[in-house]
Parts: sequence; structure tokens; C-alpha cells
Amino acid sequence: MFSILHLGLMGLGVFVLGIWVLGLLLRKNPTKANAEKLSRLAHLLFFAGLWGPGTVWIVYPGLTQLDGLAGLDPLPFRPFYFVLGLCLGLPGAFLLAVTNKALRSQGRGANAFCLTERIVAEKVYTLCRNPMSLGYYLFCLGIAFACGSTLLSLAVLLGLIPAHVFFLKYFEELELRLRFGEAYARYGEQTPFLLPRFAAKQ
Repeated sequence: MFSILHLGLMGLGVFVLGIWVLGLLLRKNPTKANAEKLSRLAHLLFFAGLWGPGTVWIVYPGLTQLDGLAGLDPLPFRPFYFVLGLCLGLPGAFLLAVTNKALRSQGRGANAFCLTERIVAEKVYTLCRNPMSLGYYLFCLGIAFACGSTLLSLAVLLGLIPAHVFFLKYFEELELRLRFGEAYARYGEQTPFLLPRFAAKQ
């Protein structure tokens, strides 16, 4: 019988399959106009497939109740995971805030349907190409650990993060190259994909 837990698996499957199809369509017709159109569809899939189930879980049954529905024990050493969750979630929230601001002020766009008009390669975007995604991962992990949920932690580590990295590597990098051309290619050569580089390049 369909349950609230199946919703997460279904959303994840729809997102991954949808991104794979959109990636194929982009490779079949690699134009800037097609990249812009398919990028908006990809973001729609993100909100429907990854955000949607999480939002439902917050409302019902609540993030701290997920383990009981799945027959799992909550994370052990609750104080440790709560502090770890704060240590991950707060920097994640900070990254989400500063990257959204940078995309709006410097990129003249946003992170979803209102596409940026120029590459943002200053400030936090000098550390890695995807600081917003890194912030999103840290924030989601922080929530999972702070809630003490084994199921939510596994869902983030084994589902959400790998699926979203697939989106970045398979679809978004190509889409950005098509929209911004050589400028993005040069930025990609100089800047790490996801893990920040704090030391100056020699």
C-alpha cells in the first residue's frame, strides 16, 4: 500500500528520470534557447521531486516521526548529532542566503525559473562553482541530524545529494556552457566543482 514514505522514493525517481530525459533532449538540440527552456523544466522537477516530499514530511508525520513509520531506531547519541546538525545546518543556511543574494545582485536573476543573465564568479563563487548546492546539502544534513532521524539522514546522504549531483554534472553544467559559452568554460577550468578551494591557485 502506498505510504508517506513511498512519496519520497517516487519523487526521487521522477527527478532522476526527468533530468536524464532533459539531458538527452539538451544533447539532441544543444542551443541556448533550448537550454533556457529545459532549465526551467529541470527546476520544476527539482521542486516537485525533491522539495515536495520533504515539505509533506514536515507537515505529516513530522521529521521526528519518520523513523517510527519506517521501523527504524532514531540516531544514537542524540546530543552529539544535534550539535553536529547545528554545525552543518547554520553554515548551510548562510551559503544559501549569500548565494541567492549574489545571483540576484550580480547575476540579475535567481536560482530557479528567473535564469541569471551573467556568470557570477565573485566572492563565494570563487571557492567553488556550486556553493548554493553545497549550502543546500549542508542545510538538509543539518536538519536530519538535528532531528535525530536515521531515515532522513539516509535519505539525504544516499538519495537527495547523489541525485542532485547527477543533475549538476549531467544537465546543469552543459546548460550553463550553452547559455554562457566560453566564459563559463574558463570559469569551470579555474574553479572547483563542489568542494571549496581556500588556498590560492599556484
